[in-house]
Amino acid sequence: MEIRINIEEAASPENLSKKEQQVIAAARRAAADAYAPYSGFRVGTALLLDNGELVRGNNQENAAYPDGLCAERVAMFSAHANFPEAAIVMLAVAAMKDGEFLKEPVYPCGSCRQSLLESENRFGKPIRIIMYGQNRIHIASSVRDLLPLSFDASFLK
Repeated sequence: MEIRINIEEAASPENLSKKEQQVIAAARRAAADAYAPYSGFRVGTALLLDNGELVRGNNQENAAYPDGLCAERVAMFSAHANFPEAAIVMLAVAAMKDGEFLKEPVYPCGSCRQSLLESENRFGKPIRIIMYGQNRIHIASSVRDLLPLSFDASFLK
């Protein structure tokens, strides 16, 4: 078996569409607002829904570490709670440490990838994922590019 992932690279936001630039800017703002008093690692996400809504989320830490939640799931759960019929079209994620955005792109963790895959499967539409870094931007055209050997409902039958 051969497994391939398809990740595009953009040198800067200027190489992207205006809509993609807006989603990245919203993710950067969300990162600045993250609640990360323990790690100091602030992550922000912005989702563009197919109804045109833009939903932001950021990581929320807790002194009892397992009780925190990642930016991607905060945004996704908020989007699905408030706009249950709207599919996610695009997601951007950005992270900062010590007041500066990371030089390299940050990637969704495994739990976020699995949750995003559920959303992608739910609506039958791929989610474009933009992972922002100051030096470069990586783009996946689907969650499956980040989670090629995925678990889904087909295993439960």
